[in-house]
Amino acid sequence: MCAGLAAFATMALVLGGCSGLHVSPLAPPPYQAEVAARYDATWAALVRALARENVPLRAIARDSGVIASDDFIAPIGGYADCGRIGDDRVEGEALVAFTLFAEPNGTWTRVQVNSKMRTHMQRKGSSGTLRPSPVYQCASTGRFEANLLDAVRELVKE
Repeated sequence: MCAGLAAFATMALVLGGCSGLHVSPLAPPPYQAEVAARYDATWAALVRALARENVPLRAIARDSGVIASDDFIAPIGGYADCGRIGDDRVEGEALVAFTLFAEPNGTWTRVQVNSKMRTHMQRKGSSGTLRPSPVYQCASTGRFEANLLDAVRELVKE
């Protein structure tokens, strides 16, 4: 019985070693920025900027300053960093979702963007076919957030 258990453990280690180690990216803190405009103007600009980007919204609550997006598909590397398997980057598509929080701060408005991301269809490196599993957690590259807030700053100037 011990020999069978040892053989099983050895086989699991050999097969597990061939699959490669997945290294997850470090999750950045929530993206925070200030917009040099009053809350009402910033809120309207946020909604317009999200509409221009065609981001599907799940919830929007002006009184509490919260906008939540539905999951949408984005290429890995654009908005999402999904880590590495061995020496190869995870490539493909990610499901991404954002929650925005806006609050007045005098003549300025504070905005915080939280992100949640995971692989949708991925592959190891640039070879092979896209597969839906396994699912890996991803981290934001910060591009979506920075571009969104740049667009908001431009819109409040209009």
